[in-house]
Amino acid sequence: MPATGTRTQTRTDARTDNTRSQNINLRVTRSQKALIDRAASALRRNRSDFMLETACREAETVLLDRRYFSLSAEDFKRFMSMLDRPPTANHRLRRLLRTTAPWEQ
Repeated sequence: MPATGTRTQTRTDARTDNTRSQNINLRVTRSQKALIDRAASALRRNRSDFMLETACREAETVLLDRRYFSLSAEDFKRFMSMLDRPPTANHRLRRLLRTTAPWEQ
């Protein structure tokens, strides 16, 4: 019979583990703290939630930007030739790029 109050944690994915059992301590300047507090307040969040959400979002962005993939020599050659090919005409994109942005009108 398992001991009462013990729990085995098998998920390590930050998005699926809802139990906050780990600490992260930071030293900040007064102005950094004030800036973070103002931003958290603007989003109607407390400081901890704001910092955690922002840090996790940035961490995911960093990791996704560094995604590695490998190709065979033949596939790499094909991939590079696709990148080197001039883009096909895209009239909708051309029209969009000619349009004045709303904030510039």
